[in-house]
Amino acid sequence: MIVIAVTGASGQLGRLVVEALLKSKTETRIAALVRDPSKVADFGEKGVDVRKADYDAPETLAAALEGVERLLLISSSEVGQRTRQHKAAIDAAKAAGVKLIAYTSILNADDSPLALADEHRETEAYLEESGVPYVLLRHGWYTENYMGAIPAAVENGAVYGCAGDGRFSFATRKDYAEADAAVLLKEGQAGKVYELAGARGYTLSELAAEISAHANKTIPYVNIPEAAYSDALVKAGIPEPFAAILANSETGASGGALFTKSHDLSDLIGRSSTTLAESVAVAMQD
Repeated sequence: MIVIAVTGASGQLGRLVVEALLKSKTETRIAALVRDPSKVADFGEKGVDVRKADYDAPETLAAALEGVERLLLISSSEVGQRTRQHKAAIDAAKAAGVKLIAYTSILNADDSPLALADEHRETEAYLEESGVPYVLLRHGWYTENYMGAIPAAVENGAVYGCAGDGRFSFATRKDYAEADAAVLLKEGQAGKVYELAGARGYTLSELAAEISAHANKTIPYVNIPEAAYSDALVKAGIPEPFAAILANSETGASGGALFTKSHDLSDLIGRSSTTLAESVAVAMQD
């Protein structure tokens, strides 16, 4: 029986991937790799093998990867530490004899101008050097990145950003998780690169229009300079380094960095990706 392991299984994406694997009803064993096993006690009740694994404690990685054949390496949430942490996981996977690493990279990683892309490119390069068979799951922008800001947009009467008329190929975490799980369950994935993103692109003006429709008032999109947007994010409580990265990402989106015509995601999940309208409707019901 194939053993599939998922790093960061207690995170927002990791949980959804494990759930998608469970729903597949395939003859596999699933290992949830987490820093704090108590956070996924519910997985243990469903037959998932919960294993302690910490990017910053290599000895835990070695033990957690014992017997694993396919590993989903979900990119670390610690921007600035990702390359180091990913290298530790890749080294441990190689030593454990893992036969395939699936890595959640970023959309258009080869030539992406986003500051976020640097560590993803470094990780992709290290995977190539490692000699371990791998498949790249390049994720686009998550729809949820904007859903949490809807209440503020309604209260302030505007959606602010610095993406101009740039289009985002939004998809939900659930969409990405289902695609990631589908790849993990397929044979012959080594060497493949998937550009995963929503089936169509949306501008932030379209996001504002969707919010307006549900709020029953006009909420425009207001484009502001990158520095001003970064400052606004900091005032909203986002740490300054990450606020700068988010603002940089929007500027990159203005030039097409977060848009693709790829239908890899829809092809993998067997349906169209969740629309922006659907996501806004759910967010505004909560």
